[in-house]
Amino acid sequence: MTTAPPLDTAPLDRAITDLRERAASWTATPLTERIGLLERMLPHIGDGAPAMVADSARAKGYDARSDWAAEDWVTAPWALAQTVGAYLHVLRRLAAGHDPVPAKAVRTRDDRTVVDVFPATPADRLLLNGFTAEVWTLPGTTREQVLARAAGEYRGRPGDAAVALVLGAGNVPAITPLDILHKLYAEGQVVLAKMNPVNAYLRPHFEKVFTEFVERGWVRFVDGGAAEGAYLTVHDDVDTIHVTGSERTHDAIVWGTGEQGEERRHADTPLNDKPFTSELGGVSPCIVTPGPWSAADFRFQAEHIVTSKLNNSGHNCVATQVLLVPRHWDGTERLLTEIRRVLGELPQRDDYYPGAADRLAAVTRAHPEAETHGDDTCRLLVPDIADADDMMLTDEVFASALGVVRLPGDDVPGFLRAATEFANDRLPGTLGATLLVHPRTERAHRVTVDETVAALRYGTLGVNCWSAFGFLLGYTPWGAFPGHSRQDIGSGIGFVHNAFLLEDVEKTVLRAPFAPAPRGLFTGSPSLSPRPPYYVTNRTGLTTMARLTAYATDPRPARLPGIFASALRG
Repeated sequence: MTTAPPLDTAPLDRAITDLRERAASWTATPLTERIGLLERMLPHIGDGAPAMVADSARAKGYDARSDWAAEDWVTAPWALAQTVGAYLHVLRRLAAGHDPVPAKAVRTRDDRTVVDVFPATPADRLLLNGFTAEVWTLPGTTREQVLARAAGEYRGRPGDAAVALVLGAGNVPAITPLDILHKLYAEGQVVLAKMNPVNAYLRPHFEKVFTEFVERGWVRFVDGGAAEGAYLTVHDDVDTIHVTGSERTHDAIVWGTGEQGEERRHADTPLNDKPFTSELGGVSPCIVTPGPWSAADFRFQAEHIVTSKLNNSGHNCVATQVLLVPRHWDGTERLLTEIRRVLGELPQRDDYYPGAADRLAAVTRAHPEAETHGDDTCRLLVPDIADADDMMLTDEVFASALGVVRLPGDDVPGFLRAATEFANDRLPGTLGATLLVHPRTERAHRVTVDETVAALRYGTLGVNCWSAFGFLLGYTPWGAFPGHSRQDIGSGIGFVHNAFLLEDVEKTVLRAPFAPAPRGLFTGSPSLSPRPPYYVTNRTGLTTMARLTAYATDPRPARLPGIFASALRG
């Protein structure tokens, strides 16, 4: 029998002491200097992007030249540079004496106020043509309140000097640095970031990106596992905590473990009552609305659905886990046939995240009929889930398994009512959902679709767009639908990213073209956007994302022709 070595807390204490000593200086840092720090960060991201991608790809088991590595450009340097650019856009408006949010972007709809947050710049309209995002505020919030409360950190309500602990996620590289940026720029706090052991190899890359912040004592990175995390969460000089992970992680920190932890949760007597925000995942649905789909539509949306499942091998908190389809629509089987085809055509890769093999084994035990596609033993499709207590409906698999639920509804309104009820009331989690609806169907059932969008209780809803895209844009708040409590944490509490620094956020609604250019002209969703480069089927995604990252870090017009040339071949 061996015992674990005693925890060396000295490096952790030094990091917190450094931050505590410098916290007030960050609070006092003027807006112009905060802008300069972000401007000088972009070249660090650009210079280090190839090495960051290479290390991410290697850790996941493939070469940086593999087509799979397109996702590493998307979820590492590009997402980081895109969000830095979003902050810069808003902070420069403030520095120029403008309100953070243009008044024309804020409008009233029924009992709530809606803010158009994307596209925000001419480059957005060009590079992501046809993609839009709006933020819905909590019911009862007025237009005047939205405009007055935005960016309070920079408009007379500066935050108190505080030390924030960010417990980094192990799956998506950009999560940790984006959480750091939110704490610094939205909440005015200095940050201690504990790397997750799964992707601790990224720490040198992040330290280079945040070079000036590290040098000036505003950001510190540390390594460690559960013991180090537990020590830091109760440290007297840590003021706030943000975690991306699981419900179990949150509950262990706040309530403790075992029977005593459960007793504390029921009594609402936490071990740790520090201000706590979190992003904790769940079982994410994709709702397929019946409509006049063409053969090309079935193929394209199958690629979309498979992307939302296989990106990062399904190790995403909003990976599509359950496909909600109409039981009596003849298009359901056509769509599943195309999904099987796409699953079978993609090259092999492994589910790398710890515990994935055990979770997939649990799926196959529960579903001996589960289909395996491609060369991967882990690429599973469960084509007909009927049991309300099925593990695919109750537990986040966090791996490459997709389940199908067939719902009643003889027409579009009936199906969407059934799908909304199922997604809201039967699936755990409120982080993200995707709704697929043909433009002609939406025009014919405008009221029903609008009611569905309003009724779905998710922090990000993607209409013809995988909800995960909201994680990437920077302007769009990212977090669970409001209403969770520390006793029933669900998908978490609070929003991050949110470059416009909006308050009273309820959810983000994304929209994308139903079909790519030029075919979108014939479906009623015209745009200039070809097949998105983040699709797992995109033939030039690797090149396109590398070029988009270069543009995001150094937006020279001369880079645009190369981006378009690559994107159009995808």
